[in-house]
Amino acid sequence: MTLRVEGYAIVSADGMLADETGTMPGSLLIEEDQSFLSSALDCAALIVHGRHSHERQPKSPCRKRLIMTRAVRGVSPTSEYPFSLLWNPEFCPLENAAEELGVTHGTVAILGGTNVYGFFLGRYDAFNLSCVPGVRIPLGRAVFPEVPEVSPRDALAKSGLTMGPSRILDSSNAVTVTVWNRAVERQLAD
Repeated sequence: MTLRVEGYAIVSADGMLADETGTMPGSLLIEEDQSFLSSALDCAALIVHGRHSHERQPKSPCRKRLIMTRAVRGVSPTSEYPFSLLWNPEFCPLENAAEELGVTHGTVAILGGTNVYGFFLGRYDAFNLSCVPGVRIPLGRAVFPEVPEVSPRDALAKSGLTMGPSRILDSSNAVTVTVWNRAVERQLAD
């Protein structure tokens, strides 16, 4: 079984991915980032997110997904989305849960929220961090549990990921995406 774990998030300048109610504000819904995400998800074998996270795209109902929750022991069917299972990683490893959906290899795309992103910090092979520098969300929901005490970049670096080059997604809003990768030695050791 070979699963590659990749995170995808867009955050404000202060590291937030949602407002205080847990809703992603329109200021973070950047068309170019949504297109980037959609293309990546089209290639993913499996999506993992929390109960309140969802990509809400036309192909969403067709994607296999695990919905992280403490409400079940192991995995459990859900009628919320087709091709999905509720999943509690405390009782069932990712590989076993993925196998329940017929996924034994490929990319597992992590879509949040905060605790889901944090759970995988030590496991990411790559993390795609998009940032909208002109937006701040006071009292918002952070991308990682450590934020705002540390920046998202510092949280990724502390977890063993190395920052790669940034790419401009939307020049009018200075929106960039930076891919953080796990060191090759670590990937080979795993």
